[in-house]
Amino acid sequence: MGKKRIVKTGESTEGGVKAPVVSSVSKKKVDVGTLFVQSTYNNTKLVLTDQKGNVLATSSSGSIGFKGAKKGTPFAAAKVGEIIGSKASAMGMKEARVVVKGVGSGRESGIRGFISKGINITSIKDVTPIPHNGPKPKKPRRV
Repeated sequence: MGKKRIVKTGESTEGGVKAPVVSSVSKKKVDVGTLFVQSTYNNTKLVLTDQKGNVLATSSSGSIGFKGAKKGTPFAAAKVGEIIGSKASAMGMKEARVVVKGVGSGRESGIRGFISKGINITSIKDVTPIPHNGPKPKKPRRV
């Protein structure tokens, strides 16, 4: 039985995660864009741009209400991808290129959340920086 719960608009509905606010009509109409995914161990950021590189929409795991270690999870990245995907579909976007940077666990799930809103992916490019030699290691400790 339990208590009845009343959820007001704009309040969190799912374990402390804010409900995404997406406008139904966008001023800009864009057919093709680029989705930049930056995935670290602690957070996942997604940035949607047009072909010239002008930012259209941005979101991250922290900005939608996840805190602490939950920001780096694939579930949080999927939620971010869904929010950016709904913003892109509101702008009329049909296809997008994806540029992935970083080694976090939200790389794939962020893209999958974006695809779930009906936008085609033309290419996926990985631009994660790889050190060729790196800095000099520390001297061994003398005891």
